[in-house]
Amino acid sequence: MIELRSDTFTLPTPAMMRAMNDAPLGDDVYGEDPTVRRLEERSAELTGKQAACLMPSGTMANLASILVHAPRGSKMLVGAESDIYIYEAGGAAVCGGVMYEAVPNQPDGRLLVSDLAAGFPDDAEDEQFALPSLITLENTQNRCGGVVLPQEYMKEVWELAHERDVAVHLDGARLFNAAVALGIPASEIAQYADSVQFCLSKGLGAPIGSMVTGSQDFITEVRRARKMLGGGMRQAGIIAAAGLVALDDPGRLQEDHDNALRLALGLAEIEGIETDPAAVRTNIVMFKVTDPRHTWQTFVEAAGYLGLSLAELGHGRLRAVTHNGIGTADVDAALSIVRKVLGEGRGN
Repeated sequence: MIELRSDTFTLPTPAMMRAMNDAPLGDDVYGEDPTVRRLEERSAELTGKQAACLMPSGTMANLASILVHAPRGSKMLVGAESDIYIYEAGGAAVCGGVMYEAVPNQPDGRLLVSDLAAGFPDDAEDEQFALPSLITLENTQNRCGGVVLPQEYMKEVWELAHERDVAVHLDGARLFNAAVALGIPASEIAQYADSVQFCLSKGLGAPIGSMVTGSQDFITEVRRARKMLGGGMRQAGIIAAAGLVALDDPGRLQEDHDNALRLALGLAEIEGIETDPAAVRTNIVMFKVTDPRHTWQTFVEAAGYLGLSLAELGHGRLRAVTHNGIGTADVDAALSIVRKVLGEGRGN
């Protein structure tokens, strides 16, 4: 099976498996796992922050960050197409009493600064309004096609937030994809956020885990939230060891970006497929099936039968995600399967 549903399907590399086997361990809830400590120090360094905390998942990492930033009864401004808003089970509202205000995402992933500014009431003293306490951004933006937010835009949002005395949290699940695409260190992106979440278990290829980075005081409170949410782990160095290997070579992600572009260019040449290769910036390709003989459901089923695994990601669009389990031969084979599915009944 050619697995393109997500980069969460990556498997640990042999180097990761060796590191996991050999990792020195301790009890991380007591702060005594040396491998976790190394990973947290490395993550803080790479994002230019004072401290970091290992989390079981990106969802918990985002939620713990929100709980620290946003008081109960406040609201956060969040993208209408963001993972935090759509795919994280309403955790901020359920666990933190924090209201979501969905701001439209532009096709390039941005939340217009004017739309963000409109989320602040003219009269902050009016007790009828829930007051903003947090702005969340997503970079890369998943449902907009893995697009990368421009640095000047990140700075503009940061300046707005600090003028209004609210924090910025960056859901950087694929932060290193953004950094590679821009050709800059991850810390340059992270400088425009008070806290950052990034996943070890997506394109970076580790089997489990996400990191939260921020100030020392912020991370102290994140650890308390992690414990409350059930995320305190014991000999977590087994997980952390793979994460350290993943962070040794984030530049490898360029290969995934190149394969995604190869896939998009091939799809654009197939009758019955609609996609825009120029929009592909990282490892995500969004496309629609326009062949009238197929719905997206029948197309996915037919492709799966032939060995290509795809998934829908909103608005009837299919998403293909390249990762370290996918090479150029897999991309070419995937294109052959698409041609075969759409070629049936055309005499091809």
